[in-house]
Amino acid sequence: MAAVLLSSSAFFFFLTTIFLFSISSWEVEAHPVSTLINKKLYNNLFLHKDDTACPANDFYTYRSFIEATKYFPRFGSTGSLATRKREIAAFLAQISHETTGGWATAPDGPYSWGLCFKEEVNPGSNYCDSTNKEWPCYPGKSYKGRGPIQLSWNYNYGQAGKALGFDGLKNPEVVANNSLIAFKTAIWFWMTEQKPKPSCHNVMVGRYVLTQADMAANRTVGFGMVTNIINGGLECGIGSDARVNDRIGYFKRYASLFGVQTGPNLDCENQKSF
Repeated sequence: MAAVLLSSSAFFFFLTTIFLFSISSWEVEAHPVSTLINKKLYNNLFLHKDDTACPANDFYTYRSFIEATKYFPRFGSTGSLATRKREIAAFLAQISHETTGGWATAPDGPYSWGLCFKEEVNPGSNYCDSTNKEWPCYPGKSYKGRGPIQLSWNYNYGQAGKALGFDGLKNPEVVANNSLIAFKTAIWFWMTEQKPKPSCHNVMVGRYVLTQADMAANRTVGFGMVTNIINGGLECGIGSDARVNDRIGYFKRYASLFGVQTGPNLDCENQKSF
């Protein structure tokens, strides 16, 4: 076979093309979430997160969110394209409710005000479970809700800190002071199974198989089960609930912006909590 000779300029162009293709391919593989939600879409989801009316303004940055996702390679990268988009939309909907600053007649609607708060206002307690000896409370510390998922209780702070490399018991305030850590705690909670609860991730990507206990409790796979995992003790099994409906409202808006269906079983009004 005859050899093909390239001029120096053509050879340089060839190498440059291969290099750029390799970089582009690496970025798609290494950062799958950023290929599904760019900065423009992120800002459209959270239209008012940086308003001066929101105590968390300028805290929940797109860069911190994307950086946090890199620590959890299965997040937003499992299943079909529609499944991946639906999981991200569901996650963002849940953290939006947890941090919402919206109200019924809010500008752009109540579901445009996610990520407005970074810590719980006027907590009813310091969320210290003194009976938990594995994750003992540190004197003078409050384990109130902080971050996108409103991480609460000493045992959650302790476990999150151990998994993510910070001292959640002695320094729980870091979740409200460091944007990257804040997002990492939320995705950690989303990805982590805490038996008998499955992980929110496995539920949303269709990898969770209902148990006999689930069926007896009328729990069904879908967004409603995710709500049950996050706050079922207060919101599920009590009929129609405004908090559950707020979560669903966010999810419907975000799913529409992602161009996917929400899937069935959105509420948990007839489910027993875990």
